[in-house]
Amino acid sequence: MMILNASCRPNARLVSWGAMMRANGEARTKGDDLREKILATALDLFSTHGYFNTSIQDIRRKADVSTGAIYHHFQNKEALAKSLYESLLRQMEDAIVQECQQCSGCFNQSRAIIDRLFRLTVEQPKVMQFVLLAQHREYLPGEPPICSSRPFQIMRQVIEQGMAAGEVRQMELWVAATTMFGGALRMMNLYLDEVLEYPLPDYTDEVANAAWRGICP
Repeated sequence: MMILNASCRPNARLVSWGAMMRANGEARTKGDDLREKILATALDLFSTHGYFNTSIQDIRRKADVSTGAIYHHFQNKEALAKSLYESLLRQMEDAIVQECQQCSGCFNQSRAIIDRLFRLTVEQPKVMQFVLLAQHREYLPGEPPICSSRPFQIMRQVIEQGMAAGEVRQMELWVAATTMFGGALRMMNLYLDEVLEYPLPDYTDEVANAAWRGICP
């Protein structure tokens, strides 16, 4: 009987711990979902009204969460904006890296980057508006300028490698990278300002070819 009881107790305890682990897993998932909901709401409000015209209470009301829930995940509004900015830059970086891995050659990679950025601008306009147009250094003074972020570093690396391979004529790297991608970034701004006559992706080839003529040998 003692052996039987001893063998039953661990099983009962395992069930108990298993239930607790599942509950903890669900709590973590709900916590992650809540954090993403807060970030998505902040993105919507920051893009629509601007950082300074959006308060924590505005985010709380639109997200339909408690103030405590926001402060559980973010120390303050600046920390929330920083997390959002870093998250969106990582997404942009992943998209650019993915495009570069699918083709070779400086022109092909540059065109693929432009195409992906154009599609991202159409599919996620608020994301691109926040990343490209918001004056981040006004409220995130510790952040480097957008041109020093990882996505833009990768874009310069593509041009630098093209220069080393003889695909791009020798010139100042910043000049070459700006020539290749600056026009595309301006077109994205024009799209977000609703100025363009045609869908943004329709301009991909013309923009890429015109830029390439400025840096090819």
